[in-house]
Amino acid sequence: MNASVHRRPGRPAPPAARRSLLVCGMIGAAVMAAVDEIVFHQILGWHHFYDRSTSSVGLLSDGLLHTAELLGLIAGLFLYADLRRSRTLAPAYGWAGFFLGLGAFQLFDGIVDHKLLRLHQIRYGVDITPYDWAWNTGGLALLLTGLVLGVRARRSDRAGSAS
Repeated sequence: MNASVHRRPGRPAPPAARRSLLVCGMIGAAVMAAVDEIVFHQILGWHHFYDRSTSSVGLLSDGLLHTAELLGLIAGLFLYADLRRSRTLAPAYGWAGFFLGLGAFQLFDGIVDHKLLRLHQIRYGVDITPYDWAWNTGGLALLLTGLVLGVRARRSDRAGSAS
C-alpha cells in the first residue's frame, strides 16, 4: 500500500532520498547519452554507436540509442514529476544522482563500449589516446562530483536528524 495514504493531511511525506537519487541518476544518464549522440554522432560525425559494419547499420544503431535515451529521459521526468507532486523529492540527493548518472554513462561508454566491446572509438584516423583520457577523465570527474554531493547530502541528513 502507498505510504502516502497513512500521512496526516497537509503534511508532506519525508523526502525519498534513495528514490530521488535513482530517478535523477536515470535522467543524468539519459542527458549524457543525448549529449554524446548529438555532439559526437550528429554534429561532429566522429562515430556511430556501432561502427563495425556499414554506415546504414551505424545510423540504425544511433537511432536505437536515441530511442533508448529518449525513453529513459521521458520515464525519468515522469518519475521526477511524481516526486515533486508527492513532495518527497530530496533535492540534494537528486543532484547527486544526476551527476552520478552523467558520469556513469560516460565511463561505461568510454571503458565498456570503446575499449572492452570495441563498438566504436571516439574518433578515427587520429591518435585516440588524448581523446580517451579526456573522455574518461571527464566521466570520472562527473562521477566524483556526484559522490561528493551524495556524501554531503547524507551528512546533512544526519546532522538534521541529530538536532
